[in-house]
Amino acid sequence: MQEQIKQVASRIRELREIFGASVEELARAFQVSEADYRQYESGTVDIPVGILYQLAQRFGVELTTLLTGEEPRLRTYALTRSGQGVSVDRRQQYGYQSLAYNFIGKRSEPFLVTVPPAAADAPEHINSHPGQEFHYVLEGTLRVRLDQHQVVLGPGDSLYFDSSVPHSLTALDQAPVRVLTVIL
Repeated sequence: MQEQIKQVASRIRELREIFGASVEELARAFQVSEADYRQYESGTVDIPVGILYQLAQRFGVELTTLLTGEEPRLRTYALTRSGQGVSVDRRQQYGYQSLAYNFIGKRSEPFLVTVPPAAADAPEHINSHPGQEFHYVLEGTLRVRLDQHQVVLGPGDSLYFDSSVPHSLTALDQAPVRVLTVIL
């Protein structure tokens, strides 16, 4: 996974340089510190999917291009059979499978996210990024922390929220949770 993060970081740095954007400008635009943004480009830390999505929008490329280095090819529709989405190693805490990786001009990014059960002493991973998210629980019980609020979701439950609010996902009941997630 570390090698993939370094490749993504390299693609981002190259795009920033091609477009003549500064680190300061992008950090301000994405509401992160300059130090955090520099770490993203260094490939030493994982880059939040929301930031990657915004980078792709800003530079006019597909998220798939940032993640894989390959251009999407489909314009009319993209069919992803069960278990055939592109695995995206974005966060050690969660497993992402891109469900529309090969479609050009997406307005959102749909993922099948697997949240494994965490060890009792594991620290909670809190994320925030500009945009919005939609989660629909397929299997398991999921706790979503939204700043000071907690929401517990079961199969068939959904949640739509402003992803700039600090949030985290935690699998409950010591079982993995599968969630259809759409990042806007």
